[in-house]
Amino acid sequence: MRKVNRITIETIQADITALDVDVIVNAANENLAHGGGVAAAISRAGGPAIQEESDRWVEEKGPVGIGEAAVTTAGEMKARHVVHVVGPRYSGSDNDETDLRSAVSAALDAAKGLGARSVAFPAISAGVFGYPKDEATSVIVDEATRWALDDDGQMERIVLVGFDEGTVESFSAALGSG
Repeated sequence: MRKVNRITIETIQADITALDVDVIVNAANENLAHGGGVAAAISRAGGPAIQEESDRWVEEKGPVGIGEAAVTTAGEMKARHVVHVVGPRYSGSDNDETDLRSAVSAALDAAKGLGARSVAFPAISAGVFGYPKDEATSVIVDEATRWALDDDGQMERIVLVGFDEGTVESFSAALGSG
């Protein structure tokens, strides 16, 4: 756990879909087709409204770009909203970190715009997008910390969620090293 301004940044092992937070961040693809990984779990837990709203968002605005956030309701989950962001597909280039930071800050900005006091993050890009888990979690922790330093006091809690023990350990190591 780390305290930055008034914001508590913490790591937990949990099912992100079951958390009682204002916003859940979804590691989405650009078409918001929630077919696998965290996106599929969120879509299943929230019910059909999430995919329906996602389809409508893409139909009206086009594919979601890096650094952009799409917002839907959370359907049947405890959370109020889902903020969908697209992280980079890992290529080993310098742009990967920049793009992941952009996804994290876009998610936090969108959550703040919704009036959220709490937000839960998965390890964006560390699944099917191939970003090495330790690197991804380190970038996510660093960017969330940087963002929290500039927050005006509305946000209270950023929860970094790992479904498995390895992801929790990676988030915890990154949180402890800053």
